[in-house]
Amino acid sequence: MEEKSIEVLASGPDESARDKSRDSGPKAGIERDLAEVLADVMSVEQVSVDSHFFDDLGANSLVMAHFCARVRKRADLPSASMKDIYRHPTIRSLATGLADAAPTPVESSVPAPTEVVTPASTRQYLLCGTLQFIIFVGYCCLAGLVTGRGYEWVSAGSGLRNVYLRAVLFGGAGLVGLCIFPIAAKWILIGRWKSREFPIWGLTYLRFWTVKTLVHANPMIFFVGNPLYVLYLRALGARIGKGVTIFSRTIPVCTDLLTIGAGTVIRKDAFFLCYRAHAGRIQTGHVTLGRDVFVGEKTVLDIDTSMGDRAQLGHTSALQSGQVVPEDQRWHGSPAQRTEFDYLSIAPAACGTLRRAGYGLISVLQVFFLYVPLTVGGAYMLITEVPELRNLLGPDMVGFTSPTLYIDALVLSLVLFFGFIVLGLALLFTVPRLLSLMVKPDKVYPLYGLHYSAHRAIARMTNLKFFKWLLGDSSYIVHYLRGLGYDLSHVEQTGSNFGTEVQHETPYLTSVGSGTMIADGLSVINADFSSTSFRVSQASIGPHNFLGNNIAYPSGPRRVTTAFSRRR
Repeated sequence: MEEKSIEVLASGPDESARDKSRDSGPKAGIERDLAEVLADVMSVEQVSVDSHFFDDLGANSLVMAHFCARVRKRADLPSASMKDIYRHPTIRSLATGLADAAPTPVESSVPAPTEVVTPASTRQYLLCGTLQFIIFVGYCCLAGLVTGRGYEWVSAGSGLRNVYLRAVLFGGAGLVGLCIFPIAAKWILIGRWKSREFPIWGLTYLRFWTVKTLVHANPMIFFVGNPLYVLYLRALGARIGKGVTIFSRTIPVCTDLLTIGAGTVIRKDAFFLCYRAHAGRIQTGHVTLGRDVFVGEKTVLDIDTSMGDRAQLGHTSALQSGQVVPEDQRWHGSPAQRTEFDYLSIAPAACGTLRRAGYGLISVLQVFFLYVPLTVGGAYMLITEVPELRNLLGPDMVGFTSPTLYIDALVLSLVLFFGFIVLGLALLFTVPRLLSLMVKPDKVYPLYGLHYSAHRAIARMTNLKFFKWLLGDSSYIVHYLRGLGYDLSHVEQTGSNFGTEVQHETPYLTSVGSGTMIADGLSVINADFSSTSFRVSQASIGPHNFLGNNIAYPSGPRRVTTAFSRRR
């Protein structure tokens, strides 16, 4: 790599490149169109179809990124990415490569619209919005009423043991109700999802929106990465085989159109919603995954896509509608294209049905007898045992017009807020470190065991969004990440070295070199998963690099090129 200054953008290619471009004009067809776009970007009359983008024409990565953006705006040209540019560094080879990589169109199961799509009227828009507001208010009122009655019943208990038992019963019943209600609403309002399309703001859309909102608000989302989450999707109508592991918190909506074969693993931040919005309409369609499929992080599977048995889709990739990944093939990119890289490089481990069932049962017992009582009973104890809070919320509270009420509320809020910050940071900087002693780097462990529980606890605790939202986009974020366990070497402050959406599998195997700038949305993939096993590994980013938005950075030896670099 040779560094090239930004001044290259203002200057054209050297004279030899200009002479060469005059000697050989672009050919017809796609080569001619690509050459015209590149010539316009570089402000020259013409370019040769055999001239090397970097060595002959003097372009750099920013110029070619501009070229790719211009090509993608042309409906008559295939989409081009920077990966294509480096793989095919001439117009002739690029045209051939794009033509060979173009996906074969597959007939969509969504019927083509037979009528011109007209926008919804103001009356439809207002009616739908009003009904949505009524549903929202009704749900909140019902939840508030149940919570209030439940709190009164719990507070009527005498003694710690009685309060605990009442908290278990009320909290458990409330949790079960919150989990079952969206499932019942889906089957009552929708029945089975089918491949179709319907306009936004109509009554069909209102039913769709109601089910989507309830499904996404279901507390079962906290069981992602747990066999119980697979059971939840099956209850919603999804066809899911044995031994499937799903880490994505993005819940599919049209679940009857989702089919996942046995042994498949889906990493976090993968989108497979089985619907999309297009031209004022909602379109639903199938997403089909075969057996032993791997779907990477930050991937998108559009409707009417499928992957054959043992197929793989790499991180930050997308399957567009109609694309099919044949069995035993590995694809990557957006739109995805075939590659030879193996994303599933971890050995399997013994993880049978009994192990999965036991892990799910233990999770349920923890929720019902530990987390729920702590939440419900803890709130009760906080209100009853803290005199200031009891006086503030009790029947003898001062009137709303009294300044004392607002002063006391402000002081109490500040105490609780900063107390939570201090206590939370103390826990985050100590407890995960102790748990990390149970998980050794580069060692393969089976899923749904003690080591897996420790790893998941580390990931959940150290990825809390509250502190990233509080400290992100500021110079404090680097100190927070270093406290979690990041190896940040000597930090050259830029005012915002990380954004608010940085995440990782484990902070203790993450290192970032000095002078590196990270925009936002970095996901450090320093853990590998199969449907039966996992392994944590070191992920290192070198010094003086720039990483843009929403980067999925895997473990192992990597080198990130700087923003202004030129390939020789």
